[in-house]
Amino acid sequence: MKSRYINPFTDFGFKKLFGEEASKPMLIDFLNALLSQTNKIVDLNFKNTEQLGQTDTDRKVIYDIYCENESGEKFIVELQKAKQNYFKERTIYYSTFPIREQAEKGEWNYNLKSVYCIGILDFTFDDYENEPEKSHVVHTIKLKNQNGKIFYDKLTYIYLEMPNFKKREHELNSRLDKWLFFIRHLEDFQTIPAIFSDEIFTQAFEKAELAKFGQAELDSYENSLKNYRDLKGVIDTAFDDGKMERSKEIAKALKQNGVLIDIIIKSTGLTQEEVDKL
Repeated sequence: MKSRYINPFTDFGFKKLFGEEASKPMLIDFLNALLSQTNKIVDLNFKNTEQLGQTDTDRKVIYDIYCENESGEKFIVELQKAKQNYFKERTIYYSTFPIREQAEKGEWNYNLKSVYCIGILDFTFDDYENEPEKSHVVHTIKLKNQNGKIFYDKLTYIYLEMPNFKKREHELNSRLDKWLFFIRHLEDFQTIPAIFSDEIFTQAFEKAELAKFGQAELDSYENSLKNYRDLKGVIDTAFDDGKMERSKEIAKALKQNGVLIDIIIKSTGLTQEEVDKL
């Protein structure tokens, strides 16, 4: 059966749902459900997703979504479609840019605004084999000392292991549950489940409906969907312990399948120079 709605794990689908000006209410609602902050996010401003290091030798970073709320807090929201080498290191590296950009010229008291790095993962971690955390969906990480006490509360990493979310419609008991159910199953819906009756989700389904797309958008989506399927097909079967040679094999296979260079770099951890040489 042909899909009625976009696949939110594609680059096009993810940005359509959460990365456009018209999608801002959905992104705000999703972040408020995820973060459960006392002070809810009222507004967001999208920022430049391309980040450059301070020197020519620093690597360029391109976020999926980068935004700032009315209090100046920074939010990086990344979609990760398949396992890659040094994934956690990459997330930590990404978090240094919104920290460094807060530096002020002249005398400055180093009072930083909070930074949140959120990863929506279409795979599961390998770290928790035979541990209780293995079935968790939401992993929230902060800097703590040896006694488990928060050392610094303004840097937060949140990873959502989407394959671990297995709740059915009648089991959804929170706003976050609804968003995770929406993201996990959107492409499979033929009708809108009764539980999604409020205005925010009505908007989300309207933005996701393929019948409302023009031909240019449909072409862009189909290309993004092909890249997603190629990526999943190659990496899900070929990913191993993260050795450089294996990364090059994966990158070469992706390149031969016509996957975009930016996606290859993002998925393998290789540099553009390394990919160009393949």
